[in-house]
Amino acid sequence: MQISARLRNTTTSHAVQVNTAGQAKPLATEGRAGGGSAVNGGEFLMLALASCYCNDLYREAVRLQIELTEVEVEASAEFDGIGLAARDIQYRARLVSPASPEQIEQLLAETDAVAEVHNTLRASSMVRRLPWPDET
Repeated sequence: MQISARLRNTTTSHAVQVNTAGQAKPLATEGRAGGGSAVNGGEFLMLALASCYCNDLYREAVRLQIELTEVEVEASAEFDGIGLAARDIQYRARLVSPASPEQIEQLLAETDAVAEVHNTLRASSMVRRLPWPDET
């Protein structure tokens, strides 16, 4: 399954679209005065971690037959300067569920093991810059 994101920015417009397996969805974000996005890449990266873990918690809860009534996930990292990689990436989750504390801990741990965005960062995947395709 391919997942992608596309951003188009001018001095007067800003449009973001995400796409999973050919299903495109617009994402409401604002442009920044002078050009660029009002939401920075680090913020989107932390949102990716939080969104991934949230979605995976619900998926794994179904598998483990655990009812969830509320999920809150917070992700953070330290960015020390231009060109420097994030450090101290961490996240936490709070669940509301009638399940036992032991079941909740099992869900949290098993979800941590299979969260795709988390595992991508843990694997230190290579990121390549490609040329923009000619639009003829």
